[in-house]
Order: sequence, then C-alpha cells, then structure tokens
Amino acid sequence: MKKQSKHIRKTVLIYLILSIIAIVINKIYAIFAHGVSSEAMTWMFLYPLIGGSLFYSLILVFANCIVRFNAYRMFFNIYNSGIAILTFGSFLKGIIDIAGADSKHLIFYYVIGILFVVIGLILIFIMLINKDKAKQF
Repeated sequence: MKKQSKHIRKTVLIYLILSIIAIVINKIYAIFAHGVSSEAMTWMFLYPLIGGSLFYSLILVFANCIVRFNAYRMFFNIYNSGIAILTFGSFLKGIIDIAGADSKHLIFYYVIGILFVVIGLILIFIMLINKDKAKQF
C-alpha cells in the first residue's frame, strides 16, 4: 500500500510542477508578446492543476486501491495523455491568438484531449466498481 501511495504522491507533485511551469511559460511569453495576451495561454495551467494534481489527490484519498489493478497503467497513460494534449492545445491556441491568426485545426486538440480524459475516467470507474476483483483486468 505504501508503494501505491508513493506513486500517486509523485504524480501529484509532477503535476504541481507542470502547473508552475505553465504559469512561468505564460509570464515569459507575455513579456515578448508586446502587451497582447491570450486567455487560452493564461489558463492553461488549470489542466495539470485540476486535471492532474487535484484529480490524483482525490484518488490518493479515496481510491488508492486502484493502483494494484492491471488496467491502472492503461488508465494512467490514457488519462495523462489527455491532460497533456489539452495543455498543449491550450498553449498552441494561445500562441496563435497572440499572433493574431486563427486555425480550424485547434479544435482537434480539445476533442482528442477530452476523448482521452473521458476514456480514462471510464476505465477508473470500471476499476472502482470491480475493486474486489483487482487482478482480473
């Protein structure tokens, strides 16, 4: 159980660091953007903060037993990929907004990112329902 908690605590810490990095990137980019800002870039830190740190903190408190599932690694990879895609899509949208341009392709980042997060949440929900059968996945 200690090893499981350590893994989740490490994930929470990494997401906190990524949130701080996103804030720093926004501030540095704002310095060179000649006074122009973008909401997408300003708020991109929320994906790793809420979707990462807060979410995994809740798992640590309420459901750290799911780490022993065989499907946990699949959930972990898919969910984290979704958060990364959403964060990067927000960063890219911020750059394009600041440049004064527009792109119809940015919507794909949000659609695919949300899809990955939803698939990850479905997997964790299935694991929580079957938590008594931890090794059957």
